[in-house]
Amino acid sequence: MRLEGRRLWFVGIGGAGLSGYALLAQAWGAEVAGWDRYETPYLEHVRGAGIPVTISDALEGAPEGWEAVVSTAFACQVPGRSRADLLAELVTLQDSIVVAGAHGKTTTAAMIAFVLDQLGTDPAFLIGGDVPQLGGNARAGSGWLIVEGDESDRTISHLRPKIAVVTNVDLDHHAEFGSRAEVAELFETWLAEVPRVVRGEDLDPLGSDVGVTGEHNRRNAASAVAALAKLAEFNGVGRRLEARGEANGVAVVDDYAHHPAEIAATLAAARGQRVLVLFQPHLFSRTRYCAAELGHALAAADVVAVTDVYPAREEPIEGVTGKLVVDALAEARPGMSVAWTPTIEDGAHFLAQRARAGDVVLTIGAGDVDRAVPLLLEELGA
Repeated sequence: MRLEGRRLWFVGIGGAGLSGYALLAQAWGAEVAGWDRYETPYLEHVRGAGIPVTISDALEGAPEGWEAVVSTAFACQVPGRSRADLLAELVTLQDSIVVAGAHGKTTTAAMIAFVLDQLGTDPAFLIGGDVPQLGGNARAGSGWLIVEGDESDRTISHLRPKIAVVTNVDLDHHAEFGSRAEVAELFETWLAEVPRVVRGEDLDPLGSDVGVTGEHNRRNAASAVAALAKLAEFNGVGRRLEARGEANGVAVVDDYAHHPAEIAATLAAARGQRVLVLFQPHLFSRTRYCAAELGHALAAADVVAVTDVYPAREEPIEGVTGKLVVDALAEARPGMSVAWTPTIEDGAHFLAQRARAGDVVLTIGAGDVDRAVPLLLEELGA
């Protein structure tokens, strides 16, 4: 009960990160409650633990006598302790493994937690995606704490785990970093403070069966094996090439890919049948800087519909919409079947009208594009 006596109010408790932190803090003895503007799937786990949640349009800071822990999305709107600051504290309270990197950190962290769970070592974990085989995105076990670290705001430099895993280095957050070299420098400075380091880019892809498709996942597995062992039974993380259903012979698969390299890896893993994609760009800054690369990566599909940008924490940038990706894709592969469908509903309808038995429809993006899954299944089954 290492947080006993603390009262923590989570502003943005429905996020993938803070929802997990709230669960762990409660299990470690804190009194926990929180606010969010919208319902999210992660709140099912939070409420299931008996944590009170307020949903309202009006931003609610901490009640008197409570410590506020504030999501990055609301950091400029309400005073309180940052998400990163609390995570740094949690990492010091238990032997920890932090998994970082531009791509694959969620899956790699989940692989490590899965292995430890299968070995009966009762791991704790904080992972930025739902892991069905582990019952969610967070757990307060008595063994190693497995944490997904985030370089997007440089706060990973404050984490002091026993083991650090860096899956790879890439420029993914253009609003924060000016070059890949700048990202690499951040990781090197951080790793200098960690006793044991695994560098995924120095490893060959795992040669044995991993249980999830794609060379990128064999690279994730190699990083996990370097930190631990045994991965053959691992079945994946929610929103990572997650099969969501089938209707009239058309498979619908959902994936969190949002960077060009991730999209390329996802499409490479999905080849073998005709692939139709509904892509939702994530962040105005990424869309502005990566439109050409996004178009090139999506050109590996057979049919593509692109929605408008999911803003997340950013304000709109004049002239930056998903249409930039459509134009880049049309230039990269002239004559390809591609559509600018600003809404998710329009995109789902466009693809459902063109899918046929044997095809796979992929919903891709880090926002709420997975809302299209039930729409696609309904229209495909009609």
